[in-house]
Amino acid sequence: MIEWSRVDTVFLDMDGTLLDLHYDSHFWLEHLPRRYAEHTGVATEQALATILDIIRTEKGTLNWYCTDYWSRRLAMDVAALKAEVRDRIAYRPHVADFLGQIRSHGYRSVIVTNCHPDPLALKLEATGLDRHVDAIISSHQLGKPKEAPAFWADLQAYAPYQPARTLMVDDSIPVLESARAAGIGQCLAILAPDSQQAPAAAHPEIPSIAHFDELLPLGRHRGHLPSEP
Repeated sequence: MIEWSRVDTVFLDMDGTLLDLHYDSHFWLEHLPRRYAEHTGVATEQALATILDIIRTEKGTLNWYCTDYWSRRLAMDVAALKAEVRDRIAYRPHVADFLGQIRSHGYRSVIVTNCHPDPLALKLEATGLDRHVDAIISSHQLGKPKEAPAFWADLQAYAPYQPARTLMVDDSIPVLESARAAGIGQCLAILAPDSQQAPAAAHPEIPSIAHFDELLPLGRHRGHLPSEP
């Protein structure tokens, strides 16, 4: 599935790839509508409809991921509201083992996320995820989301890499398609980003896994076949 002998750098999405997307799903579809309803006095159903309308309008843009933008639109402190449900922040299965093997086998690991710096800091505090990777880049540092074609060239200034020798792992097909178009050598889709939802259908052209145990164990070192379990 992955030609590890052709990989130097592993780019990793965070939400839905390393961390359970249930936290974000619960926040946007349940917690935020409930708190927005309390704030405005409208019914929870109407609050959810308002939020979904904004999501549909901004989907795939940097605003979609920006808590500052959402705070302005809703006249609420969205970063503070995210902290109210921080107990739901959790790793996806087998992530710790996967990251440990990536590091022990000499691959460079970089989290490349669309997450805004405020919730990113919250998630790192809750999980210690930053201790398991070599670097973390937020698309807000670049001023454009991973879906944008120019993102990958601009990323070189923050995390220099050789596209042909890079693996990108993400639960977003639009992001993976953007990465492939930019020359990223290998892409891998996560089909079960949310522990409370059924896995998505596989993409016809992009390899996919449900969980990282499907990749374990990795090779003993670069260029070798995986060792036996």
